[in-house]
This record gives sequence, C-alpha cells and structure tokens, in this order.
Amino acid sequence: MVRMPVAVLAGAVLLHPAIGLGGPARAEAGRAGAWRPGSVVALGDSISAGFNACGWFTSCVSRSWSTGDHATVESHYLRLLGDNAGIAGHNVNLAVPGTVSAELAAQARQAVRRGAGYVTILVGAQDACVRTERQMTPVADFATNIANALDVLRAGLPRARVFVASIPDVQRLWRVGKDNAFARTFWSVGRLCQSMLARPTSMAKADRQRRDRVRARVMDFNEALARACDAYGPACRHDGGAVFSYPFTLSHVSKWDYFHPNTEGQRIIAERTASVLRDWDLPFPAPQEAAR
Repeated sequence: MVRMPVAVLAGAVLLHPAIGLGGPARAEAGRAGAWRPGSVVALGDSISAGFNACGWFTSCVSRSWSTGDHATVESHYLRLLGDNAGIAGHNVNLAVPGTVSAELAAQARQAVRRGAGYVTILVGAQDACVRTERQMTPVADFATNIANALDVLRAGLPRARVFVASIPDVQRLWRVGKDNAFARTFWSVGRLCQSMLARPTSMAKADRQRRDRVRARVMDFNEALARACDAYGPACRHDGGAVFSYPFTLSHVSKWDYFHPNTEGQRIIAERTASVLRDWDLPFPAPQEAAR
C-alpha cells in the first residue's frame, strides 16, 4: 500500500507564558548569555517539509515554518538569524512527508550527527491519518516512539533545545472542508486521511462516531507528546496543545490538495510558535556547532 504524505494544516499557536514549557524556564544564577544556537534542524513529516506549500506535490523546504528561508514565512530559523548571524546557512530540514512516530528516532540520529543546536519536532498526524481506523498507531506505541526519539536527542545533543508541536485537529479539516466540492474531490482521489475524511458528507451515526474516535486518538497522541517533553526537562518546550486548538480555515490550506498548509499556513505556524524562542537560557553554554 502506498502511504500518502500527511500533514493536516498545523494551524498556529497562541502561546502565552504559562503554556508549553517542558520544565521551569526561570532565570538562574551563573547561566550563560543569550541563547544562540549554531543550527536549526527540523524533524517530522510533511508539515515541516513544506509539502505542497509552493508547488505540485513537492516539498518546499524554503517555506517551512521551522527552517525555511523564504522571507514571507518568517520561520524560526530566520527569527533566530536576526539576533545570531552565525547561524546563517545552518538550517537543515530532515522532515520527510509520510513520516510516522516510529521513524522519528532515525531522524533524531541524523540531527545528532549534524550537531543540531535547536531541534523542532512536528509528527503524529500520519499515525492517525491512515486508510482505516484500525490502522492507527496504538497510543502506547506512539508514546514509546516519541520517548525513544527524545532519548536519542538527550544522549547525543545534551545542550540542544527541542520544541515539540502538537498534532493539528484533523476533525477541523473535515469540518471546514466537507462542504467544498474541490476539497472532497482531492480527499477522495488522493485517499487522504481516510480514517477521518472518508465519506465526508455522511452524517450517519457510524461516521460521526468514527471521526470522534480519530480525534480522540489525536488528543491522546498530543498528551503523550506533552508528557515526553515535560520528562525531557527545561531544554524541551511544547505548545500545550495550541496547534491542535487553532481555528484554521481553508485559506491556510494548499489548493494543490486541500490538505497541507500553504505559504500563509506556514507563516502562521511560524508566527504563533515563535514565542518558544525567547528567554531560553539554560545553565550550560549554548551549543555552537553548525549543522554540517
């Protein structure tokens, strides 16, 4: 079975000071100066790869909310570059369309080899967006997969910072697109996220319950992501579910497939998640290794 690359629009994040800090972010005596990572590395699936953000069924890494260098998007990389000229050119996108949680540790090992100073993770939609509900990744397996990937980063990049975004609400994509004939056609022909998007106009009890169960699985995945980040400590921050709760519309979704975020969608993700980049000094010196 061919696995379609997945990433429902990752909406955006309305972060506030009390949300999404994987451990305390208090200032401490003796900590080093301002955080200036030597590189930014994106891990995950087609959202971070910028899939369909600028072309027909292709990854547009320049438009990635994480590592992109397109001025319109104002990615995390470009925001860090504004205060840290030394990071120029050290933006590496390892995200691969179709990635599931079980494959994240392999990407993490690549990040370790590149000496990443800042790592972003957005993964999990593919674990829920499958052909049938039965094929969804069990929650316990998902949690183990995420923990394994973070263990790789902790051991190999002890001085890196890690940002973990929540999985977007795939039921919202159904809700905002179900009455659009073009969206329904792309979902059907491309067999996109059929666990949620199959029979999009049906309001039969079985279909409503199926959608609710898929949404519940995504929420369980998000809880697992947050717990794993909290366990990692102050070097990890998550968004507290803000990506999941963002009220995106079809104007944020690529017209190539009515599924992935377009350039504006990527810009919003970057804008709403940028708060995690502030005030992240830790007791150890910030990593200065550049991604090779």
